[in-house]
Amino acid sequence: MSSDHVFKYVIIGDRGVGKSNLLLRFIGKPFDSIHPSTLGIEFGFRNLEIDRKKVKLHVWDTCGQERFRSLVGSYYRHAIGALLVYDITSRESFYHLEHWLTDLQRLGDPDIVIVLIGNKSDLEADREVRKEEGEAFAREFGLIFMEISAKTNEYVEEAFVNSAHEIYRKLNFGIIKEICVKKKKKKMNIIIRSISGKEKACC
Repeated sequence: MSSDHVFKYVIIGDRGVGKSNLLLRFIGKPFDSIHPSTLGIEFGFRNLEIDRKKVKLHVWDTCGQERFRSLVGSYYRHAIGALLVYDITSRESFYHLEHWLTDLQRLGDPDIVIVLIGNKSDLEADREVRKEEGEAFAREFGLIFMEISAKTNEYVEEAFVNSAHEIYRKLNFGIIKEICVKKKKKKMNIIIRSISGKEKACC
């Protein structure tokens, strides 16, 4: 299916916060409780319809390990949507949000739509980060905020769809330039692992 627009997304945050399962759920795959930590970059896509326009979301799941930090930064280019993820049962992952956000704002598009995601809402008994803390962080930095569960699939769809509508709104108002969301044909010599597990060159 040809697309009217292509929106590039990145999913960022510490290792173990559930980024890979967030992507798996969005593209219709089952939750994987033993999914190995991402090494480098994983990729998936899905087609949406927004205001009768065909929109393809290209979603890049980035590694949360420090040794891959420079590689992850290169994928911020031309991203117009981002999910900044922490684990509500890990205060450490919440403390690291500002570092991830600083990198994204420094290397990414100034008008990128960012959703702050508190994942693992199904583990309420183990919660270390109050919902109000997430809301306060989002207000401070002008982010959309949601708590979700990749395990139960609660609000995963809404996180992507709501942000895609906001991107589309910005596109219509000229806040986002079309060049930021069109496909890029230039190939990069970086090897990624797609969600199917096959290796291929990023393009």
